[in-house]
Amino acid sequence: MTFRDLIIMIIIGGVFVILGIIGFLWGRKEEGSYYGSVSERIDVREFLDHSPGRPEPNALRTGGKISIAVGFVVLLVSLGFYLWGMKP
Repeated sequence: MTFRDLIIMIIIGGVFVILGIIGFLWGRKEEGSYYGSVSERIDVREFLDHSPGRPEPNALRTGGKISIAVGFVVLLVSLGFYLWGMKP
């Protein structure tokens, strides 16, 4: 593996982490806007119990967590390659 490949791995890991953070924050925003106000809800029980739950915000948050984890693993692997002999 060349040093150029190592830089590409670092960039890919960073992109995964950034996209994961964006997805996680977007999911939190979507959930907050959906359960935002009582006056717009037909059923107050749905607002209070969050039931039935919407899968979209939870899916965005879960996907964000997975993307962050994958990004950190890629960054750690590239750091390991760099420390054990892939220096320029």
